[in-house]
Amino acid sequence: MSKPQPDFRELGCSECLHGQALGFDFSMAFQPIVNIRSRSVFAYEALARGLNGEGAGEVFKHVNRQNQYRFDQTCRTKAIALGAKLNIPCFLSINFMPNAVYRPELCIRTTLNAAATYGFPIERINFEFTESEQVTDTDHLKSIVDDYSERGFKTAIDDFGAGFAGLNLLCEIQTDMLKLDMQMIRGIDKDPVRQAVVRGVVQMCRDLRIEVIAEGVETRVELKALQGMGIELFQGYLFARPEFETLPEPDFSAV
Repeated sequence: MSKPQPDFRELGCSECLHGQALGFDFSMAFQPIVNIRSRSVFAYEALARGLNGEGAGEVFKHVNRQNQYRFDQTCRTKAIALGAKLNIPCFLSINFMPNAVYRPELCIRTTLNAAATYGFPIERINFEFTESEQVTDTDHLKSIVDDYSERGFKTAIDDFGAGFAGLNLLCEIQTDMLKLDMQMIRGIDKDPVRQAVVRGVVQMCRDLRIEVIAEGVETRVELKALQGMGIELFQGYLFARPEFETLPEPDFSAV
């Protein structure tokens, strides 16, 4: 018996919005990425959640090879629709699954349709792909990033330092932003090895004109150490936890 094949047909906004394309439904929480220099929200990242606010793990247990394309497209539509409803005034960061994008010029249609339908500017959409998802075809991933950039979207490598490719990936693909994985951040104030590595990444990104975001920041001492390295964009519980279907106001008292 042949294995079921992924469904790559183009999806409509309403089909994605109500989970009809998947057979299960979910929603989004949002967490801010802040600029500590201007004390403002740089972006809100959309994070998959169950309909009652359950964690992402409860959502992803329903995702498999056959439905990952539909799930990826549904995530984009839901994030844009809810982001527009909440009047996000800054960038909207959406995670995408590189292995679910079979042809970037076709897969982006659902995103463009959603942006037009709900009135969200495409120049304020940032696509993050996680380095922890193993990408077997770097050329394919580069074609995705290049296509998105040409269309006016921003791009970012998420979880940098925790995944499969690291510096090799960055040599091939330069995004607009790079998010340092929280495991590189945790306890950095007292870890000279982590300090040296992050300092080197920050300098490298400065040379490549890539903005660095430190994610998973939880303590004031971590923040101060990272500030001392020249990082201005941060995400983490120190500023705000993700909130279900709403935009949390960041706490800048630690700055």
